[in-house]
Amino acid sequence: MKSKLIKMAISFVSMIAVSFAFSSMQFFELGIQNPHVGLLFVLGLLFGPYGAIGAVLANIMLDVLNGFTPIQIIPSAIISFGVSYLAYKLWYSGFKTDKITKPKLDNIYHLLLFLSAILICGFIYSSAHADLIGIFFSKDIDEYLFASYFLNFVNIAFIFGILGIWLSKKFDFVETPKTSKRPLNERLYNIIFISLVIVSTITALSLLLNININFMILESILIGILLICYLTKPFAYKINTKYKKTISEKIIRNFLIITLIIAIMGIVISQLSYKFLIDIGGINPYLLMMPAYIITDIIITLFFIPGIIILRYIESHVMKPILSFSEIEDFINENEKIESEGLVEIYSKYVNEQTEIGTLARSYTNLINHNNQYIENIHEIEGEKERIKAELDIAENIQAANLPTEAIITDDFIVNGYSHPAKEVGGDFFDYYMLDEDNLAIVIGDASGKGVPAAIVAMITQVIIKQMLKYDNDPSKILHHLNNQLCENNPESMFITLWLGIYNRTTHKLTFSNAGHNPPLINENSEFKYLNIESGLVLGIMEDFDFITEEITLAEEIVIYTDGITDANNENNEMYGEERLINFFNEFEHNRDPIRPLLNDISSFTKDAEQYDDMTLLYLRKK
Repeated sequence: MKSKLIKMAISFVSMIAVSFAFSSMQFFELGIQNPHVGLLFVLGLLFGPYGAIGAVLANIMLDVLNGFTPIQIIPSAIISFGVSYLAYKLWYSGFKTDKITKPKLDNIYHLLLFLSAILICGFIYSSAHADLIGIFFSKDIDEYLFASYFLNFVNIAFIFGILGIWLSKKFDFVETPKTSKRPLNERLYNIIFISLVIVSTITALSLLLNININFMILESILIGILLICYLTKPFAYKINTKYKKTISEKIIRNFLIITLIIAIMGIVISQLSYKFLIDIGGINPYLLMMPAYIITDIIITLFFIPGIIILRYIESHVMKPILSFSEIEDFINENEKIESEGLVEIYSKYVNEQTEIGTLARSYTNLINHNNQYIENIHEIEGEKERIKAELDIAENIQAANLPTEAIITDDFIVNGYSHPAKEVGGDFFDYYMLDEDNLAIVIGDASGKGVPAAIVAMITQVIIKQMLKYDNDPSKILHHLNNQLCENNPESMFITLWLGIYNRTTHKLTFSNAGHNPPLINENSEFKYLNIESGLVLGIMEDFDFITEEITLAEEIVIYTDGITDANNENNEMYGEERLINFFNEFEHNRDPIRPLLNDISSFTKDAEQYDDMTLLYLRKK
């Protein structure tokens, strides 16, 4: 309720202020009679019935101050209220659209609706009030006052209406109607509206004919009744409150700014012409009062009508297609296909045009199709990735199942190992198992590359070694035969480093052969050092290579590892290195399992840096 009273008060004060401001500046001499009547349209448009009530109350007060009688004031007040509220009804009536918005001048439709509403309201107001002048005062001047009222109403409503709509956009004080629960009989109200316009037109024409006063009274009564009837029209449309800045709005805003400047210039020109018209003499005094509006409107019309035609063409052939193209935003969702049916239908209207708009439409259509094809491919790839991931999980489980899961612990020795692939599966492997009661086979390998190819080579190698160890315990012979088998069919030129040893628990002899693998760490006299061995040649590169069998007596412990341990990088791209590895074992308590502490030390060194190589470790310790 408070906001409604505020709107009524603003309307009341605005009418009074404008009336006194114009009169104090002697604008009456320029033909601007009753300038506040144009505010009836503006206040009704922005504030609805509350603006109309406030404006009419101000009008009544001004009429009282000017000495009019109640019988003269009441009909004028009814017509003024009806015209003011009519502006509100016309805007929200949904002519040729069901997208009803608050008053704004953002496209040609709204601009033409604004102008049409001004002309209709101004015409009805001027016809009715000129008729009232003829009834209550003199039929000799009513036709001249019709022109005066109409020019006052239209020009003031146009100028202040634009300013009011711009202000309402910034401060959002507009009164918006709620959707009525009453059903709308569109045909009935169209008949009422047409009848109102027809009666107003007959009234305006009858002013020239000086017809019977009783007929003039009937005309005024009919205008009042039809106005009140039309004002009962229910609001059937929901107001669209969403606001988007558009290029069209900016163009029209600049166009209206230029129009307002021209209007002001017209008033200045008319003021300069006033004395010239006085000097001519013999001109009807009421015509003499209108040069400001006549000259201004001629100037505006010469600019405004061609401007509207040009803007209408630009909006129809440029802005409307661009606005249609911008609707793609509502159809775009991340990682989803664009629902193309509605959009392609929009763009199909323009694809055959041989202009930039046609090029843009064709580009958008192609973009939608390419995007949808791309998303479809992505979904297929995602499905394929899920399938591959599932298969890799299976491969990971198979590879892990081929590695020892438990340490071998006897009264004479302990052997244990660990392997962690950089990807789901890797090229590193280790193995240990008893060949018989006395001999333990231990093997560690590192296939070139990463992932599935390296894992396949590693698993093939592991299986072949197991088979060969059933028939031969000489590590160098096994490596010789293994190397030849890998070289026979190796189209990708993959290779593998390998260290193979056989430990005799009775003699403590460790017989081994090396195929390009890192030298192991050996613990003698409670100190670790790197074992000096033949490096050999990696497997799978050259056939018939003769590997060497070496032998040592295991004093305490031997540690074999892959280069993923020493090549582990930190954030500064520094490697863990062989020196740090040997220092770790020399500082570590030898009677404990070193695997987890070593991994923790490597993790502390690398922190969050990503690792690109598999890590594998195997150790054999005498008790």
